[in-house]
Amino acid sequence: MNKINGFMRLLFSSFLLLFFVSLVVSGCKDSITGSQLDSVVIPSSNVSYKTYIQPVFTLKCANSGCHDDGTMAAGLSLTTWAGATNLQYVTKGHPDNSILVQSIEGLSGSSPMPPVGYPVMTANQIQGVRVWIAEGAKNN
Repeated sequence: MNKINGFMRLLFSSFLLLFFVSLVVSGCKDSITGSQLDSVVIPSSNVSYKTYIQPVFTLKCANSGCHDDGTMAAGLSLTTWAGATNLQYVTKGHPDNSILVQSIEGLSGSSPMPPVGYPVMTANQIQGVRVWIAEGAKNN
């Protein structure tokens, strides 16, 4: 009976190990690299926050240790739509009046964001943020 219990424990432990390893490996498939993100073309209309904008914010702004929930540089977190549409930084429908756009483009009296040494946004990504805000900064 002890041999059967030992075998069952070993079998269960092996199953758990295999399960956790498969979770880790499958979780990595959703990761996107900077070059993959930079090759995505954001359309000139109907810009989806979930499809286009959040991945840019996540990789270029929040992952850099600046605009994540913990650091919140300048009081801004770009990890969620609610944070990204903070009325202090985004004027829905008016990208030229949005401090977020002014900062990204370097028009706010400082150097363009993200700063030197961090992953820069492409011209298409910047235009995508502008269009998304112009279309009302929707959670779509």
